[in-house]
Amino acid sequence: MNMQQTIKATEAELEILNVLWTRGQATVKEVHEQLALTKDTGYTTTLKLMQNMLEKKLVNRDATSKKHVYQAIVNREQAQGQAVQRLIETMFNGSAMQLVTQALGNHQPNKAELELIREYLDKKTRE
Repeated sequence: MNMQQTIKATEAELEILNVLWTRGQATVKEVHEQLALTKDTGYTTTLKLMQNMLEKKLVNRDATSKKHVYQAIVNREQAQGQAVQRLIETMFNGSAMQLVTQALGNHQPNKAELELIREYLDKKTRE
């Protein structure tokens, strides 16, 4: 996928992509079983979403065997970056600071996470 191409995935499609990113590849049944651990969704809904994702070029499908195996085409970092940018623009009036403040206010990072945040900020300051 072209790095400049916008990833237009719905929330449900991002959940499926997350399963594929974690597993590398999976059948519709495997994706559905993973999603069913945390949400009430029908198999046919998962199938339809994955077919739509194939048309949108978010995934590819290996149809050489009886079971169609899907794999993400888009990478996690690009999708996360675009999702965060949309969130900043739509929910936080373009302010990354407001997003960070809200995130840290709702989730108390542990010491290791805080150290990584400090290192990241130090690196950004030096750049």
